[in-house]
Amino acid sequence: MLRSTTILTQLHSSTALICASTSSCAAAAAAAVPLPFRTILETAADLPCILSRPNWRTNLSLDRFAKSLTPPLLSHLLLTIPLTPSAAVSFFDWIGSRPSFRHTTTTHAALLRCLLRSNAPSPLEKFSISTIRSCHCRDEILSVLDLIVSSAARSRSIRIFNNLLMALRKFSMIEEMEPVFKRINDGEVSPNVHTYNTMVNAYCKAGNLAQAKAYFKQLLDAGLSPDSFTYTSLILGYLKAKNLECACWIFIMMPEKGCPRNEVSYTVIIHGLCEAGRVGEAFALFSRMEDDGCKPDIHSHTVLIQYLFKEGNIQKAESMVDDIDKKGLVPSVVTYNTLIDGYCKAGKVASAFGVFEKMETKGCKPDVQTYSELICGLCRERRVHDAMNLLSRMLDSGLSPNIVTYTTLIWGQCREDHFDSAYELLDLMETNGVVPNEWTCSIMVDALCKGGKVEEAKNFFDNIVKKGIPVNVVVYTTLIDGLFKAGKIQDARFLLEEMLSKDFVPDPFTYSFLLDVLCRENKPEEAKSLLIHMLNRKIKPTAVSYTILIELFLTEEKYVDAKMILHEMISSGCRPDAFTYTAFIHSYFSGRMVEEAENMLMEMKRHGVLPSLVTYTAVIDGYRSMGLIEQAFSSLNEMMTSGIEPNDVTFSILFKLMTEKKQSSFISFGSESMWTVVYMDTVLDLIQEMHKCGCRPSICTYNTLINGFCKVDRLQEAKLLFIQMQEGGISPNQETYTSIINCCCRLTLYAEALESMDSMTALVGSPHLESYRLLISGLCKGGNFEMAKQVFHGLLTTNYNPDEIAWRILKGTLLEHGYTEFCSEMLLIMEEKNFLPSNLTCTKLHQILNSSMGNPAEEFVGD
Repeated sequence: MLRSTTILTQLHSSTALICASTSSCAAAAAAAVPLPFRTILETAADLPCILSRPNWRTNLSLDRFAKSLTPPLLSHLLLTIPLTPSAAVSFFDWIGSRPSFRHTTTTHAALLRCLLRSNAPSPLEKFSISTIRSCHCRDEILSVLDLIVSSAARSRSIRIFNNLLMALRKFSMIEEMEPVFKRINDGEVSPNVHTYNTMVNAYCKAGNLAQAKAYFKQLLDAGLSPDSFTYTSLILGYLKAKNLECACWIFIMMPEKGCPRNEVSYTVIIHGLCEAGRVGEAFALFSRMEDDGCKPDIHSHTVLIQYLFKEGNIQKAESMVDDIDKKGLVPSVVTYNTLIDGYCKAGKVASAFGVFEKMETKGCKPDVQTYSELICGLCRERRVHDAMNLLSRMLDSGLSPNIVTYTTLIWGQCREDHFDSAYELLDLMETNGVVPNEWTCSIMVDALCKGGKVEEAKNFFDNIVKKGIPVNVVVYTTLIDGLFKAGKIQDARFLLEEMLSKDFVPDPFTYSFLLDVLCRENKPEEAKSLLIHMLNRKIKPTAVSYTILIELFLTEEKYVDAKMILHEMISSGCRPDAFTYTAFIHSYFSGRMVEEAENMLMEMKRHGVLPSLVTYTAVIDGYRSMGLIEQAFSSLNEMMTSGIEPNDVTFSILFKLMTEKKQSSFISFGSESMWTVVYMDTVLDLIQEMHKCGCRPSICTYNTLINGFCKVDRLQEAKLLFIQMQEGGISPNQETYTSIINCCCRLTLYAEALESMDSMTALVGSPHLESYRLLISGLCKGGNFEMAKQVFHGLLTTNYNPDEIAWRILKGTLLEHGYTEFCSEMLLIMEEKNFLPSNLTCTKLHQILNSSMGNPAEEFVGD
């Protein structure tokens, strides 16, 4: 009893602290089965006695105690209560078998320390390895590194050392691997082939071939024989060093060295061939695998599918997917991610979601990369609200967004000019422990500059530098470019000098910017010298760099010089893109050189460069300026047949063409002002002409026209096109309805907007969040708060992300316009429906509401 009392006294203060700091999940479990604190202490003190009994597993007080036990408390008990090794192990295993408890790295480490402090025999090797395997990040493996080394040294176990090295390799912790290997060499344990293989593989993965070869030599010097894993690692090392020939030589020589090639060896070399653009050879090797006794596995299929998508050969990629099913192979999460990424990059987001659904039905759990790729695909299609909804789904599945997820969403918000939402995402990611990187910052700086917020971009840049967030040459160049374009020449030059003084090496992006500056200042010779300087420094100019210089010479009608730059570009291995060829086409048409323009278009296609929307628009405008109406419509037909839809600029040219064709008077306009002045008859004539020449207007065509009229509040013209579209058998989609609804809101036709929203919900899905924002804002402005409340209720039945609703509707609209009490009421509705934003967003809203309550609406200023 005296001993129990002593233990009880020692436990009291420290256990109280541990119990107070348990997680919310643990607190909830404890609340479900309440256990007085005194009882916890008494049971803990009696633990050695209880565990000494044969039937201790049926002890009722221990069972109740276990329900209140948390990982921090268990760790503390193992370190403070004098348990025998066998009792500690038995209790550890028993508590771990209970459904409500999950061991952590900390509990594993506590058991290991408990075993190490005793001289009695214990399963050190088993629990050292389980401790290593419980580590899920760098910090966790670092926290137990010395402990594992001590255990391995004491038990003289090469298995522990090897498992530790493999874990360090997994987290790319090569610096930590070196002292561990040295400890093996200096101790009484001899490294084996697995030890050397781990070191060779780690350095090969890191691209340090020299160090990998040094360990390979040590392996040979130790009298050990390399195996297939050793040689496969070296193949990987040579591929990382861009030495495909040596990698292939090792692959060929493996059987002669007594090491048969396996599926991994083939997959690695196939990947290397694909990376080098030798996809044909990769497929040839793939087809010979079975002849070499290696059955192609899911990994080798996945590598080839990835590169087929990269080449744009979707049909063949899909054929390989069918082969996977026929062969009975089970796709991994990597395979599914490869398919999703491929479809998203090809603009087939619907197909990507089809893969996502199949993945879930097949029992393969999506990971962070799966969601991040789908989010990126949605953002590319300018569907950031759907991407935010997917973020909610991701969080509900228990996954935590990473830097890629957040940066992609920030990019998506910036593309829609939703800068406030982008800032909110930045706050959210930092609150969740994800630190913005250079790419996050460059996206924000670029978007702010392009949005005309250069001063804000400069402030953002200064703030991230103060916070210690690293900035790279891309961030600097993006801001310098923005400052130059905004006319802040002195600020831009100062920042450029600062960048160079910090030893940042200008990259191709920086040089492209400098070339652009020189060209805008009409300094062709200096620009050409800069290009030569770039080549002398072995910095390969990009297509953008060459095109900037080509455009300068074309502007000055120096066609020979421009052609020389083009030939130099091609001979240097830099492939001209659609913008390069379009620069020539536009210039030739401007100079009334139709034949040269047509020849350049043919050359472009011959070299496998597909004409873009900008290219076709330049061609159509060129033919229009020459009075070649038939050729202009023929080009329009070719453009639409290839899946490219006309935009505002294209339509402005087509409207000019129709007016010139009718020889009627025409008001000159740009693509921005045309929707205000263009006659409806001109638009209807154009649609009729499009039908005649075989390019039937699509839903995208009508959407561009309807949206154009809606942007300038010409609702009647938009509705006329809406009716004509339906009569022609084309059903309106989400974009069509959104244009009409938003226009109705701007014209304060709220009843009509609500009617369109109901039709949209019934036929194509939820209205756009911006439509809800405009409608709620308008209804509040008109004093119709009850109807606004009903609309908000309807919004909460959609799949929009609660954070985004809070950012855009509550904070960005209601609070911004001083509707504090109504905002508070809407937040309460969200709480009642258990549709709450994140803790950070809730805290911000409550802070603003608390500081604003009682202030007159007209005096409120949003934060």
